[in-house]
Amino acid sequence: MERQAFRANGFVVLLVLLVVGIAAFVPAIALRSPLLLVAAIVLDVILLLLTTGFTIINPNESRVIQFFGRYIGSVSDAGFQWVVPLTMKRRITLRVRNFETAKLKVNDADGNPVEIAAVVVYKVVDSGKAAFAVDDYEEYIAIQSEAAVRHLATTHPYDSHEEGRTSLRDGAEVASELTTELRDRTDLAGVEVLEARITHLAYAPEIAQAMLVRQQAAQVVAARTRIVEGAVGMVGLALDRLAEQGVVELDEDRKATMVSNLLVVLCGDRAIQPVVNTGTIYG
Repeated sequence: MERQAFRANGFVVLLVLLVVGIAAFVPAIALRSPLLLVAAIVLDVILLLLTTGFTIINPNESRVIQFFGRYIGSVSDAGFQWVVPLTMKRRITLRVRNFETAKLKVNDADGNPVEIAAVVVYKVVDSGKAAFAVDDYEEYIAIQSEAAVRHLATTHPYDSHEEGRTSLRDGAEVASELTTELRDRTDLAGVEVLEARITHLAYAPEIAQAMLVRQQAAQVVAARTRIVEGAVGMVGLALDRLAEQGVVELDEDRKATMVSNLLVVLCGDRAIQPVVNTGTIYG
């Protein structure tokens, strides 16, 4: 887990080291004492070792501090800082980052091969985990993202023809599910996934034309179903109004004929040319 390492203002420590280093030679030079001169040199060597603790931290960055292999903490305060000397300082960026997965060919829940890719937006929230929980957190995020996208594609169909079943084309629901799964997968690496969205979704080229025909047929069936439902309602409304207002009395045969004619007019996919009966001519 991340913890804060000891730090001090770098400018203050630098000033102190300069003052102490210069002051160490003053008595030795003034008294011309070889012993004091040797002591001053030793002290300056120690002060020189202390300068190894200086580091510059940029905004939205963190330094993971290791003292001979031991993790002693992280420093994320931007500026010129001084930490424990003789330590290794590993840079970890805390900036928001994003990348797009490669286009993957996966079979969806219905067994249809599809091409899918996603963009993942994330940032490091625990530099300790990012540095030591995994070998390379960037590679870890990339691999886990591809695995999550594959899993998502195999659990949902490209197109859903049933109510209540989520398809890969339901952008908001699919993005929320993908983001949640990635957060669970990447928490180990000290990374928070801010957003994940599908950026590419298509049938594989070998079945794209056939699936296009299937989609068109499904849309035609759906449209015809809606037209028939509306036509039946209009015919029923017309018969009810005629009966209520007493415009004309129709027997069962004439009702059947009228229903047939109205359905032809309302459900036909071409413009209907009406034929008006103006009466009967007797010879």
